[in-house]
Formats: sequence, structure tokens, C-alpha cells
Amino acid sequence: MKLALVHDWLNQMGGAEDVLEELVDMFPGAPIYTSLYAPDLMPAAYRAWDIRTLWTNHLPQIHRRHQVYLPAYPLAWSSLDLSAYEIILSNKSGFCHGLRAGQALHICYCLTPTRYVWQLDAYIAREGLGRATELALRPLVALLRRWDYAAAQRVTHFIAISTEVQARIRHYYNRDSVVIFPPIQTSRFVPVPSAQVEDYYLIVSRLIPYKRIDLAIEAANRLGLRLKIVGRGRDLARLQALSGPTVEFLGYVPDEDLPDMMARCRAFIFPGLEDFGITPVQAAAAGRPTIAYGGGGALDTVIPGLNGVHFCEQTTDSLAEALARFDPSQFDPLAIRRHAQRFDAANFRAQLRAFVDQALEAQRSGQPFTWRDPLATQAT
Repeated sequence: MKLALVHDWLNQMGGAEDVLEELVDMFPGAPIYTSLYAPDLMPAAYRAWDIRTLWTNHLPQIHRRHQVYLPAYPLAWSSLDLSAYEIILSNKSGFCHGLRAGQALHICYCLTPTRYVWQLDAYIAREGLGRATELALRPLVALLRRWDYAAAQRVTHFIAISTEVQARIRHYYNRDSVVIFPPIQTSRFVPVPSAQVEDYYLIVSRLIPYKRIDLAIEAANRLGLRLKIVGRGRDLARLQALSGPTVEFLGYVPDEDLPDMMARCRAFIFPGLEDFGITPVQAAAAGRPTIAYGGGGALDTVIPGLNGVHFCEQTTDSLAEALARFDPSQFDPLAIRRHAQRFDAANFRAQLRAFVDQALEAQRSGQPFTWRDPLATQAT
């Protein structure tokens, strides 16, 4: 089958790029179409890929300031004609689903409907944008919503990364989707004996406002709990100013050191509202429970009584109450790890491969597509 991969932009690393790396491994040799590619900002291994950029890649300073060119992306993607391919697999958080597919089978793995188009108020608060930027964005976003909705209607099938994103696809695009969770390398994480678990709570995150790390700091201050925070970001100074003597900022920690740090924590804390959220699954793979805000992707990854607890409001009081009630002895590290393995990259590959094969079979035969999840079949 003649297949193309599509990705919004390649100038920063994150969860979208983790997914893309799995897709490249699954479909070796498939070209990758993207609006921009900054080789110096991406892993060296990407230079061996067949990456094909749009005309936007040549705009001044776009590699480091791609948000400035927001109005250009719909125009650029609308001009990309991939109808010569049999299958198009787009890995979307922005506008890349707006390409021209013709009669090709276009499967969109949707990380989220474009956030600053459909959740503008939350995006403005999240990014700390000023009033002038907000006033400039609102009329533009009204136009982008119409374009984005129309583009979504041309996609053949949607796959969502979580039940939260599935609900957004239904609400904003009026489209059905199935959920296939993002790939996580759970084998990197191994539980330690209970005697080696230490008396600290852990956060691993970028330090930016919407992650709500301030809630964990204030709760730790109130209860006198040891809290270790791994990560860097623009909110560091503010968070340090909030912190008491039991809160420790570790900055960047190498990837190879994180599994042991997760395995030894009393519990992981996840106070933000995320589309999915990889770190609670990583903590679970290490056998440790998570105390998470009960919304977004945490509703899929953190199951109360099995691998953690939820706090119901994004407030210090709600999180502090959950921490005060938390008892790690109520959780079985091996059961927690078994739960994490349902999110393993091997399951992602099996489900996505089956989805592509089944959708292609339906396309070729002209029959309606009905998703048959191979993992559900194995479970029965």
C-alpha cells in the first residue's frame, strides 16, 4: 500500500513526536509531510527520514517562532495534494488534517482538536497571552473555526488519544472516533521492593502555569510533605517563591534516571488537566500510584482504588485533602504495573495496524467500516 505520514511541525519534542517515531517504525520508508522542519532542534536520527516540507518552511524565523504564522497553516495545508497515495495517516494537533486527500483513505490520529481554535479562553490563560494578542486573535479564530470544521469533515476516520479527546471530536467536529491510547515504553520502568520506597512525592513536568504545579506546592507546604519537582520552564521563579522548605526543585533529570526516581516515590502527583498525560502511566509502570486531578486524560489512566486517587477540584484544598487521606499501603505495585501495560507501545502498534488494515479493506470493498479491536478480542 502507498502510505504517507503527516505531522504538523517538527521544531520541538513532545508527545506528538513520540507518536510520530512509532509511526515511522511501523511504516518504514513512508514520506513525512510537515509544515516546517528544524533539523538542529530535532534528534539526529530524524535526518535519515524522508521529510518533505511545505512552503511555510521558508518563512523567516518560523523554526523558532512558528506560532507567529498561525494564519499561514490552513492555507499551506489546503494546498497540499496527497490524493496519489492510497492511505494518509495524519498525526494532528494543529491543521495538518486539512490537506487534500481526494479518494485516498485519510485516517487522522487526533492528539486534540486545534486547541487555540476551539478552546481559545483556556489557551490564552494557559500561555499567558496579553490583552492585545487576545483582541487580535478572536476575529481570526472565528474564521479558523469554520475552516477547521470543514477540514475535519473531509477526514475519512478519526482516532482519539483519550476519551476526553474523543468527546471533543464529537463536540467540535460532530464526528465519531475510536480511542487508541498513545504508545508508552513501559518496559523502561520497574517496581522496587516496598522497603526501597522513600518518603517523597514526585512531579515530572514542564514548569508552565496550566500544569498547576502551584497546587501541589501549596498542599505540600500546608501538610509538611516532601515534594520533588523535576523539570524546567518559564514558571520556575514563581513556583520557587511559593515553595516551603520541604519542596525541592531538581531541574533537568536525564531520562535514564527517571525510572528509579519514579519507582522510589511515595506517589506521583498530577494536578493539571491534560489531553492524555504520559507521566501517570510511567509512574504506574514503576509500580507507584498517582494522585491526579479527576479530569481529562487522567480519567483513562488513573483508576481510583487501583492505581491512584482523584481530587475533584483544581484547588489547594481539594488536593491537600486527597494527600491527607492517601495511604500507599492500599495499592498493589504489581497490579498497578499490570494496569500500565495496557498503554504499552506494543498495544498501540497492534491496534493501529488493525485499524489501518480494516479501514483499507472497507475502503476497497465499498463496505461500511466497523472497528474490531484486536485487544478486545484477546480479552474475550
